[in-house]
Amino acid sequence: MTTPVPPAAKKVPVERTHHGETFTDDYEWMREKENPEVVQHLNAENAYTEAVTADQEPLRQEIFDEIRARTVETDLSVPARKRGWWYYTRTEEGQQYAIHCRTAAQDTGDLHADWTPPVVEPGVPVPGEQILIDGNAEAEGKPFFALGGLAVTEDGNLLAYCEDNAGDERFTLRIKDLRTGELLPDVVSNVFYSLAFSPDGTRVFYTVVDDSWRPYQIKAHTLGTDVSQDAVIYQEDDVAMWTGFDLSADRRQLLIGISCSEYSEYRVLDFDDPSDTVRTLIPRSERILYEVEPFTGDGVRQYLITHNKDALNSMVSLVAEPEFAKPLQEQQWHTVVAHDDAVRVNGVSVTSTHVLVSVRKDTTERVQILPLAGIGTVEQQAPAEPAFDEQLYTAGLTNAEYDSPIIRLSYTSYLTPPRVYDYVLATGELELRKETPVRGGYNRSDYVAERDWATAADGTRIPLSVLRRREVAQDGSNPALVYAYGSYEISMDPAFNIARLSLLDRGVVFVVAHIRGGGEMGRAWYDQGKKLNKKNTFTDFVAATDHMAASGWVDPERIAAMGGSAGGLLMGAVANLAPEKYRAILAQVPFVDALTSILDPDLPLSALEWEEWGNPITDPEVYRYMSEYSPYENIRAVDYPRIAAVTSFNDTRVLYVEPAKWVAKLRETTTGSEPIVMKIEMDGGHGGASGRYEAWKDRAWDYAFVLSALGARDLLPGVVSPAAAR
Repeated sequence: MTTPVPPAAKKVPVERTHHGETFTDDYEWMREKENPEVVQHLNAENAYTEAVTADQEPLRQEIFDEIRARTVETDLSVPARKRGWWYYTRTEEGQQYAIHCRTAAQDTGDLHADWTPPVVEPGVPVPGEQILIDGNAEAEGKPFFALGGLAVTEDGNLLAYCEDNAGDERFTLRIKDLRTGELLPDVVSNVFYSLAFSPDGTRVFYTVVDDSWRPYQIKAHTLGTDVSQDAVIYQEDDVAMWTGFDLSADRRQLLIGISCSEYSEYRVLDFDDPSDTVRTLIPRSERILYEVEPFTGDGVRQYLITHNKDALNSMVSLVAEPEFAKPLQEQQWHTVVAHDDAVRVNGVSVTSTHVLVSVRKDTTERVQILPLAGIGTVEQQAPAEPAFDEQLYTAGLTNAEYDSPIIRLSYTSYLTPPRVYDYVLATGELELRKETPVRGGYNRSDYVAERDWATAADGTRIPLSVLRRREVAQDGSNPALVYAYGSYEISMDPAFNIARLSLLDRGVVFVVAHIRGGGEMGRAWYDQGKKLNKKNTFTDFVAATDHMAASGWVDPERIAAMGGSAGGLLMGAVANLAPEKYRAILAQVPFVDALTSILDPDLPLSALEWEEWGNPITDPEVYRYMSEYSPYENIRAVDYPRIAAVTSFNDTRVLYVEPAKWVAKLRETTTGSEPIVMKIEMDGGHGGASGRYEAWKDRAWDYAFVLSALGARDLLPGVVSPAAAR
């Protein structure tokens, strides 16, 4: 059999000089996306990867079949009420995309009955069903399909939606008349996420990105007018600030949020103001990171503000609107949720009767509910918190219509499939509406999810979530996969994952390392893993690996690592830092040429990254620090493990060129013999190919790569494949 030969990447030296330091980059030419030679090289990479991993195809098919066998393919979401309609999505076996639907609601005067969702069953027609968007019909004949946003007018007559057919997150906005099913002539190109109608339904608000893919404009399209006349409601010119919007819960205001990771600014537009004047609440010059949720109480417009003013983990204060006209130090703020070193306050929502607070405590996301009456006064009541019986879980708010007597909660854990609960605000009653069914004989008692702790070099204790089959013995023989993210204060929260069962059933100990840079342990946890503390993220991951290697659960010679996006940067850094500790590394859409990207503010999202990594353009210390860990620049002559980089040609967040350059340089430099491959989806974006079956194939590819490297292709003795039972 002929041994596959990797594609030879030509070298075109390009020098980059900053702060007196020169770096020679031989592969920067790969950034020329329109260059046929680049496309030819990427296709050659795919061909090489296919050849090298050809023996994994049967395993990939097995895993795909297992995912499919466990998934109820024809299913419906629990209907959620908005005004006079119940909205839901459904999927059908054999169909790639969700179908968005609605059916009319009833108003009998019995609030509880009127807000109890209709019982819908998979495969059973829903009386009065109206299809809003059939993703399968929309995607027909297109290489890629994704919805960016959906919005319905208050009267329920018009639907605004936007779709992406390239994977580059530039969407086309269309308007559909739900009474006739006809599309209006209004079409707006190159919009970003988020859509909202004005309360009167005459305008639709949307976001526009600049040339570097930064959302910087909020625009309003008046239905029936030429797109060239669309009004710019707000434009943000600071290249380091991200702009977005939402509607207030009572639909009285447009809330425009401008932020980076360290401070923010909110501007509001009152819909009853014919001048469309946009007012600033707290200016960014105060350097406060905050969010707002307005409501009207006692005849006065008031704002619940989640903020970090003298509160590292944030707190919630109540501020009357007239206070914003005063200097900040003279404003009267009333505490609603006090600061707590052990509790991270993520934000609030409001209904006409209650305040809903999202918090993180003991790494776990929770929801607290407070009556609106007496809020911010001595009459304020203590919060209620729905109780659940697992240690490692995630509970979050998914829907809270302003006038609703119930709120919708989501719940999941590593072992519990997603659940939907309705929480009755008046009584505190928790009503289970659905638990996502899992086919194939899934029994949660067959698996174990435990909390463990690793110790970093500086003594910091790193929480780990450790998942395994119950019969796996602590005998030091088991393969392991360590996963982490560790950036942007994003938490890797407990969640059920059908695909992951295919790993556990083959004896893999799956470890989620909640490393610094994430948000699992509060704001300080994030601060300790960003900018000039970023190396903590990488050393924490290695410490987690060492802990598992010494735990007795894992064979130190059979450990793999996996991470994506900023977690892909982590993979690249760890590969350089401790290549000998891993049998394989899987880097998904990896941010591995970080310094090159952030040095160029014209590249997508680069300037926005300065608050996360620092600004190496202006700060020589940041430049030096990043140059010490940026994966591409620190590849060295050592035996690298088996490595796979998975990316997409149209990814706008992490450009394909980063893993392409990284793989080329790794092959050039490694002293080992393990294959280093790149799999590139030529029609996908940051999330890979579109369609659920394609997503399953992608996950099967990833897991087959890892399992093959770990020598764990076979199911454990006694474990029956769910596909065999179909």
